[in-house]
Amino acid sequence: MRKRSSIELKSPGELQAMRAAGLVVRRSLGLLAEAAKPGVSTGELDELAEQTIREAGAVPSFKGYHGFPGSICASVNEQIVHGIPSPQTVLADGDLISIDCGAILDGWHGDSAVTLAIGEVSEADRKLSAATEAAMWAGIKAAVAGAKLTDISFAVQSAADAASVADGVSYGQIVEYGGHGIGREMHMDPFLPNVGKPGKGPRLEVGMALAIEPMLTGGTSETVELEDGWTVVTADGSRAAHWEHTVAITGDGPWVLTGPEEA
Repeated sequence: MRKRSSIELKSPGELQAMRAAGLVVRRSLGLLAEAAKPGVSTGELDELAEQTIREAGAVPSFKGYHGFPGSICASVNEQIVHGIPSPQTVLADGDLISIDCGAILDGWHGDSAVTLAIGEVSEADRKLSAATEAAMWAGIKAAVAGAKLTDISFAVQSAADAASVADGVSYGQIVEYGGHGIGREMHMDPFLPNVGKPGKGPRLEVGMALAIEPMLTGGTSETVELEDGWTVVTADGSRAAHWEHTVAITGDGPWVLTGPEEA
């Protein structure tokens, strides 16, 4: 693989290999979405994710990563990211859960996150998740060859700002955590902020792969890391949402490697 601007450039065949890993993640998240119901623990979801990933011939990216104990990150309500799955954390009607899932297949990583409504959630939570997902898709749309890295950041931020106006809520935009390069490692150069002015950073080239992952809250943008050394929560207890896809830069536009299977 060639390197330029510290961002790996993958060949078409290598991107196909990443797509295969991405599909493992996609299918796993689909099963988790079906299983995530009131009365189910995040520990049970973690077991299902690991089983699904390993049955596909892949390995969970997260398990053991810098000591992380789970195969998924399961962040509930005020938890923004890196929530540790546990048998003691039982989902209830009205909860909001963000599930981040990663898999390694033949040495290549896929990484994606979704936010799920458990039972009947509030309209505010539904709008929060929708705003976060829309911000992700705005960032993906900006991931084109010839653009600059922060064009993605600006697109994410602009979409979040627009959602705040439309929903009449000042969504908190998380700045400490963001997207990243991805390939044979889960986290690679560059760090991709979710806010920023356009036209900055390295130019996007065909063959690059990025994880685009905005996180919004219903209140503050201030975060607190819990004593477990992983779980990040909102400082004011407001709820959070997190959406992510792994995306390749191609000559035909962005290719969502963790997107749906083609018909």
